[in-house]
Amino acid sequence: MQPLWIGSNNKKKRAELERILSPLGIALRTPDQLGQPYEPVEDQPDFAGNARKKAELLARLAGGVALADDSGLCVDALGGRPGVLSARYGGPGLDDRGRLLRLLDELRSVPAPRRTAHFVCSLCVCGPDGRVLAAIEERCLGTLLPAPAGEGGFGYDPIFVPLEFAGDAGRTFAALDAATKDRLSHRGKALRALALALPGLLG
Repeated sequence: MQPLWIGSNNKKKRAELERILSPLGIALRTPDQLGQPYEPVEDQPDFAGNARKKAELLARLAGGVALADDSGLCVDALGGRPGVLSARYGGPGLDDRGRLLRLLDELRSVPAPRRTAHFVCSLCVCGPDGRVLAAIEERCLGTLLPAPAGEGGFGYDPIFVPLEFAGDAGRTFAALDAATKDRLSHRGKALRALALALPGLLG
């Protein structure tokens, strides 16, 4: 079976992908093993378009099968923002913490019942010729806290409480153990849905 290239330069996201996929017995390769830059431009209007663009670029560079994800947080009270801009919200000068604090500032006058949101994960698998072999998108519904809670995760995890733990401020994605987060998360759902097809795609 040929290896699967994972299209992400985000170390924490990459670790999450590897944690979920490794039990499948698939050898995983990452962009730092390419020997050349992997710098996709995420300029598409939706998650699926960005995932496809990233997977296609990596597959062509690696000459193999590549999986890429594009994901983000969509807040209902903000008309779906930050959406596809989740990783770049507020501009290049902000880190994860800065983006989270900016989002909380925008939500400071929004009452708890209206602080609903969902995470989206769009996955795309491309072959070495750039052809799409598989694509899937999953969501995780939840609510947003007024302040961060939990030490794990990344991005907006410290303020997102999945619907399964609604009303429990201590159960943000950042406070959950890895197995529980993987079971509930948008990325975990998408990868499990894709898992059955991957061995066949890798030959």
